Amino acid sequence: MLSLMVFLPLAGGILLLFFRNPRAIRGIALGASLLSLYVAIVLLGRFNLRGGMQMVESAPWIPSVGISYAVGLDGLSLPLVLLTQVLSAVSIVYSWRVELRLKEYMFLLLLLQTAMLGVFVALDFFLFYIFWEVTLVPMYFLIGIWGGPRREYAAIKFFLFTLVGSLAMLVGILLLYFNAQPRTFDVLSLIQQQPLAKDLRLATIAFWGFFLSFAIKVPMWPFHTWLPDAHVEAPTAGSVILAGILLKLGTYGFVRFSLPLFPQVFQQYAYLIAVLALLGIIYGALVSMAQMDLKKLVAYSSVNHMGYVMLGVAAAAAAYGQPAKAQPATTALNGAVFEMVAHGVITGSLFMIVGVIYDYRAHTRGVNEFGGLGAILPVYTGITTIAMLASLGLPGLMGFVAEFLIFLGAFGVFPALAATGLVGIIITAAMFLWTIQRIFLGPPNPRWKGLLDVDTRELVALVPLVAAMVIFGLYPRPLLEIIDTAMTAVVAALR
Repeated sequence: MLSLMVFLPLAGGILLLFFRNPRAIRGIALGASLLSLYVAIVLLGRFNLRGGMQMVESAPWIPSVGISYAVGLDGLSLPLVLLTQVLSAVSIVYSWRVELRLKEYMFLLLLLQTAMLGVFVALDFFLFYIFWEVTLVPMYFLIGIWGGPRREYAAIKFFLFTLVGSLAMLVGILLLYFNAQPRTFDVLSLIQQQPLAKDLRLATIAFWGFFLSFAIKVPMWPFHTWLPDAHVEAPTAGSVILAGILLKLGTYGFVRFSLPLFPQVFQQYAYLIAVLALLGIIYGALVSMAQMDLKKLVAYSSVNHMGYVMLGVAAAAAAYGQPAKAQPATTALNGAVFEMVAHGVITGSLFMIVGVIYDYRAHTRGVNEFGGLGAILPVYTGITTIAMLASLGLPGLMGFVAEFLIFLGAFGVFPALAATGLVGIIITAAMFLWTIQRIFLGPPNPRWKGLLDVDTRELVALVPLVAAMVIFGLYPRPLLEIIDTAMTAVVAALR
């Protein structure tokens, strides 16, 4: 069933190529995406909270060089798979009005969904690398064809940055392969073998190869420069998927591969990586506050929030070989994975909210051009305010749970760095509150008097995300229970 879930969107994408009717194309795209989401929910119902890697499907692919088709789910991949399914489905709903080359647009969205799902479930490095690379292609075309005025520049920059990272990761994969006995690309076997554990020099080269690839994808400071251009120029659905899912491919890689494969090297550089994470937290918040373009403001807030994730991952790495710090390391890692999901839901909805006001209403994203929208668009104001409060980490909403766990864990490993990171929370809170004030409060701007509030299609796309922010903010236990088993196993392997 896992393979069925992964390839259903691609099958739907191929099917819609045979149709010309726009309604049929939209229906097939949404149907394939929802069907894949349904299979994911069925898999969730069968998931054993106390189990490790589950629902594994494996078959020889190129046995002469140790390559197999292998996929599986655990507490790390399952929440990210569900996030991918939900954001992909709501992105198709949001894109209902797209008319320019609709068939290609929907095909690329579905291809991207399959590639992202494949990354999160692949258990063979060859398969993982193929899915990883395939994610670049549809996003490149989505930005380059349906993007803003500088779309070609943004698309090429995005592609080149991530391609360089991919090639660096390929060096690391090959080093693991040629030092394994027997030679294999099987991820679980390589984690068990630790083929580079006895050669610190090679392990360091492989670690930095993986690091460059994942750090660009996150993106960590100073590898973030492709992000604002890509976000600002991408169509709304592209921005939603880019922020909500594609950035998580990097943090997923750090937890899935870098921590268990290179624990010694990661510990050696954990403080340096934590400092880079802190720079991303504070830099992202400050630059976000200075933005006049609402979409760029949200884009830089992603640099800030992904810094929190990396702080949690670095805390877990720094605790390697120290059983006394296992509990705070687990807490920090739980928070990091929870933040991946929370950021996907919150920032995905924020980009959609920017699209609602820009694409079909005001056609401007200038923060200072608005004012008093709260009296004109009450529903839009309510949804936006909840999403921004969730992003700044207000208690009772999803972002707070994630940040609380990250800092709770990080304080137990490196308290001074964690305390410095709190400055970022204060700046982020000030930035979002100031943004709410400038857009929604004060006397209504007569220029926007005739704007219409959110319609049914936009509500269908936004309400599930807002509901998730509130539900998992008030009752995070179901999500945390899924994550905790996997993160406890990762930390146990690091003792």
